[in-house]
Amino acid sequence: MTSPTAAATPGFSRVRWTVCALLFFATTINYVDRQVLSILAKTLETSIGWTTVDYGYITAAFQASYGIGLLVAGRLMDRIGTRIGYAVAVGLWSVAAMAHAAAASALTFGIARAALGLGESANFPACIKTVAEWFPKKERALATGIFNSGANVGAVIAPLSVPWLAEHYGWQSAFIATGALGFIWIVVWMWLYYAPGQHRKVSAAELAYIQSDPPDRLQSIPWMRLFPHKETWAFAIAKATTDPVWWFFLFWFPKYMQETFGLTLNQIVVPTLIVYNICSVGSIFGGWLSGGLIKRGWSVNSARKTAMLVCALCVVPVLYAPYSKSLWVVVGLVGLATAAHQGWSANLFTIASDMFPRAAVGSVVGIGGTAGAAASVLIQIATGYIVQLAHSYLPLFIFAGFSYVITLAIVHALTPRLEPARLE
Repeated sequence: MTSPTAAATPGFSRVRWTVCALLFFATTINYVDRQVLSILAKTLETSIGWTTVDYGYITAAFQASYGIGLLVAGRLMDRIGTRIGYAVAVGLWSVAAMAHAAAASALTFGIARAALGLGESANFPACIKTVAEWFPKKERALATGIFNSGANVGAVIAPLSVPWLAEHYGWQSAFIATGALGFIWIVVWMWLYYAPGQHRKVSAAELAYIQSDPPDRLQSIPWMRLFPHKETWAFAIAKATTDPVWWFFLFWFPKYMQETFGLTLNQIVVPTLIVYNICSVGSIFGGWLSGGLIKRGWSVNSARKTAMLVCALCVVPVLYAPYSKSLWVVVGLVGLATAAHQGWSANLFTIASDMFPRAAVGSVVGIGGTAGAAASVLIQIATGYIVQLAHSYLPLFIFAGFSYVITLAIVHALTPRLEPARLE
């Protein structure tokens, strides 16, 4: 297919925000597909006959393949670009999501889950690379916060639709219907998306604005050139210590509410909706905060880390959740913590593009995501054993409450000025 001619539109276009919307919808679908299992976990535990430990291993299978896929996906996006690479990834995870409907045991669910993780691993490397290509640094955190809020919208859509589909058409229908959404997105993506310099709707003024940051190197950078840098390790460690918290809440919160407060499948809908609606606010606020501080003259270093500190402190109150007997207090505390994680995540992803040239962003995000996924595998398996043997979620809430403050201290120690990595 011949690409359109760049900068054919007069005036100042805003195509970059259309691109951001496409990323938002893909991330929404991504999280709808991965959230279906957690909502149906208690139902499937009864109908399929798996144990809590089995569920821990099933979610760990997703994390393991997700981590492996991140390394490949990040490199793939850097090499072939996001237009084709992202479309292939969405197609893969959509097929895998629908394949859950054919699963009949813990093992086959684990296989389907691993395939889903492999496909979904491309989402964030593709999104972060696209944002780095389409937005100047002063807008990247906001754009990241917007597309990242799709995770929360997806987590809202899932509890609204999955129980209804399962009740009226069987649990298999939930996996088939949600998995099919990805194919609709692929058609729209291939129709609308081109790189900034090839997009006919991008005006010369917008293209100049997108490229207003100092130019960086365009050639591919080998992985081995990235590993020795403390900036790579700062990002990877931050992902390894905070990603497991998000996955804990995503995969275990519906089950926790059912076991702790005796809620049915339909009764968990409202608490889950509240938590993930709060998340959407946190994601956009986190990106807006650092971007706003930069526009007020703050350095990138001070703005990003101040926003991350605010988010880290907002997670700490979740330590009280396992002691509370009030359903709505728990919902509020977990909602605040997950919203803070999303605000944290928007800034953490953005510092990857602050410290590395566009040609390396996909690979760095892949490396960090793999570290986060590897740590999450261990936490998922540990959670299954802790809950089944100790009948308690307390150790997980303690881990969640302290992770972000400690992690920010580590990130600051490794990158005190958040300067670009010296890759030459």
